[in-house]
Amino acid sequence: MASHQPTHFLPLFSGCSICWFNTICYVLCLKHFPSNRSLALSLSISFNGVTAALYTLIANAIASSDDTLYLLLNAVVPLLIAVVVLFPILQQPQPQPNSADMIRRDSLAFLCLNILALVTGLYLLILYSLSSNTTIARVILVGAGFLLLLFLFLPVIVNSREWSCLNSAAFYPILNSRFNLINLGGGGDDDHLHKELIENEDNYLKGSSADIVREKCCFHNVLLKDQLKVLGEEHSTKMLMHSWDFWIYYMAYFCGGTIGLVYSNNLGQISQSLGHNSQTNSLVTLYSTCSFFGRLLAAAPDFLNGKIHFARTGWFAAALVPMPIAFILLALTGSIEALHISTSLIGLSSGFIFAAAVSITSELFGPNSVGVNHNILITNIPIGSCLYGLLAALVYDSNADSSSPESIWLRKMTMCMGRKCYLETFLWWNCISTVGMVSSFVLYFRTRHAYDDKFGRNTN
Repeated sequence: MASHQPTHFLPLFSGCSICWFNTICYVLCLKHFPSNRSLALSLSISFNGVTAALYTLIANAIASSDDTLYLLLNAVVPLLIAVVVLFPILQQPQPQPNSADMIRRDSLAFLCLNILALVTGLYLLILYSLSSNTTIARVILVGAGFLLLLFLFLPVIVNSREWSCLNSAAFYPILNSRFNLINLGGGGDDDHLHKELIENEDNYLKGSSADIVREKCCFHNVLLKDQLKVLGEEHSTKMLMHSWDFWIYYMAYFCGGTIGLVYSNNLGQISQSLGHNSQTNSLVTLYSTCSFFGRLLAAAPDFLNGKIHFARTGWFAAALVPMPIAFILLALTGSIEALHISTSLIGLSSGFIFAAAVSITSELFGPNSVGVNHNILITNIPIGSCLYGLLAALVYDSNADSSSPESIWLRKMTMCMGRKCYLETFLWWNCISTVGMVSSFVLYFRTRHAYDDKFGRNTN
């Protein structure tokens, strides 16, 4: 056992590297695209969800039966990409306040990039089933590589003067929509932002007589205790720890997005116990691809803000609705169809949550503090992974067929087959995700006034 103990720390190191990668991406998106920060974040985060499909495609193209190939890809690919993009990032000039024309160009670029990302996801989802053949897998991989290279050249094409002049008239109605409302002073100075915050707080405190009457209700007072009054106000760590909205938000994420991640981590064992072991790779790819689409959908509120003024926390709550439904479906039947449908729903739901959460953290607790505040929020991921994974393991082991009751202590492999292995776990996960859904709706009701003030200010 002593010879294997150093490997116990390797997942810890890899987890730390993931946090660094994600945080740098968040900060760069917020710093360089203040007027389109949500679009930049959702696009950047979305490709976390398609990595598994790409790695599986690469492995099939190499035709290796050695599972350690995935470890090699995880070690080499991020390092190579980091080295390639390091120098352009270091040479990038400091961001300057953007003109209205530049904001429109960036918006058009993000619209085209989101369309290309959608095409890439559909390409991988539709053609993945054919990639078991090495030759076909290599052809599909070349096509995927071409689509990924287009992401490098598309912004240059969009920002070229001739192309922009040619297409500005056609795209102007889209670019003039209100999906830039998420920018809370991103292009203005701090004094202007401070005045807007004070004005909105005054407007909120005035309220209507009907709201004052309702607040006399005990339940209403509890629901709105220390309610967030304005968006974009910077929260220090101390303020964050004393914020009711943060802890409600934390609970919604802890019981929502995190449990979807734990489901994906257990997907191989779940499919094996239900007798669908041969479907494990396709299920992992399905979850990955649906998570990718869910992350792309997180940009929908920004594209629809010109027509639908709905709080981002409301979209967050709506995204959590499919998750309890998926777990109930898994508990009711162990068919392969139910497994595919549930995996799709959980992938879409958790993907949306992962992408939308960064923008919500920025809006509720300040864009300048999002690097720290969001990392505090996602401490729920290791905690939830440990607790929910332990719950699944205890239920699984208790139903495993074992010739010796001491096999667990002797660290022997135990295997459980049948619906009983995860039935109780699915029921528990359903209850937990329901708590997350309820928490997200509470967060929406507590923050909708702040979002209403933002929409009202920008639409007047």
